[in-house]
Amino acid sequence: MRGYDGDSRLGAAELGTDLGERATLVQFSSAFCAPCRATRRVLTDVAAMVPGVAHVEIDAEQHLALVRELEIDRTPTVLVLDAAGHVVRRAAGRPRRADVIAALGEAVGPA
Repeated sequence: MRGYDGDSRLGAAELGTDLGERATLVQFSSAFCAPCRATRRVLTDVAAMVPGVAHVEIDAEQHLALVRELEIDRTPTVLVLDAAGHVVRRAAGRPRRADVIAALGEAVGPA
């Protein structure tokens, strides 16, 4: 997962649900994306392991304006948001569990 140098901030209005208390894993998916299913399992598992972390899956085809705004060009794409909704990391393709956990450490900071 790479750092994100933009100043993007997402909230409940864009995501359709509340942010996690400590961090949010946002997954952009599409209907016929096999890696999206594997990514969903990884993110769901990691979110369950870390208190205050939410996993939100967004159908890229149903949210084209947001996809264009965030320059999402493939699925799955994962954004890691801090508690305020700032994008701190992003990755395209199926992420490794260890990379997601490391990115969450950056978003959450010290417990």
